[in-house]
Amino acid sequence: MAVDHDATELPRRPRKEKSLLARALGYLARREHSRAELSRKLSLHAETAVQLQRLLDQLESEKLLSDRRFTDSLVRSRSERFGAARIRQELRVHGIDDALVREAVSDLARTERQRARAVWRRKFGTPPADAAERARQVRFLAQRGFSGEVIRRVVSGRDED
Repeated sequence: MAVDHDATELPRRPRKEKSLLARALGYLARREHSRAELSRKLSLHAETAVQLQRLLDQLESEKLLSDRRFTDSLVRSRSERFGAARIRQELRVHGIDDALVREAVSDLARTERQRARAVWRRKFGTPPADAAERARQVRFLAQRGFSGEVIRRVVSGRDED
């Protein structure tokens, strides 16, 4: 006897469209977002730009959205692996205000050498044996966003004070 598969399936209800607030809260529940980043993500779903700006203002006033908190979170998660230049660039990509970027990067500059040394130790651990190896180590640290002076000191072994 043949089974009619259509008769055994439950009828599907149409999927409800999420509200703009629900989408925003979903994004913010997963991780911190900058205002510019959240605006970009939500702009596809907003009816008007005014509606979107009002929602972002509301989220900020309720302290659910904060560029400072986003900056602190990004700096904390990236600082063990990257230098100040790389973190500065990433903050700018996320639309963070220049004053907040300068403040975050100035804090990072104080520990740049120690962080570069730790990254170098984890990756290499020994001074370069020849010019090719030295160039490879320098490129690695430069790609991570560490400054030229810090790289020279770390790779040459002169950073131990």
